[in-house]
Amino acid sequence: MSSMRTILTSTALVGALGIGYAMWSVISPSEGRKKELLKHLPEANRVNMDETRRRNAQLMQVLKEASENPDNIARGFPPPKN
Repeated sequence: MSSMRTILTSTALVGALGIGYAMWSVISPSEGRKKELLKHLPEANRVNMDETRRRNAQLMQVLKEASENPDNIARGFPPPKN
């Protein structure tokens, strides 16, 4: 009885993996579709990529300056007067 349960469990597991692989194969895009998707990504356009890098560099500079500042910048500028 134990061997029958092991065989049925193994068969169910292999079947579930097979169904998962079949679903993955159906859902995943074809090679041509992958190339088309890559062409339309923002990273494919050199101008957009340069603008994104420049914006990210500015943001990192602002964050660096904020981390070096002892004031709480979350309250806004100018700092509250006491």
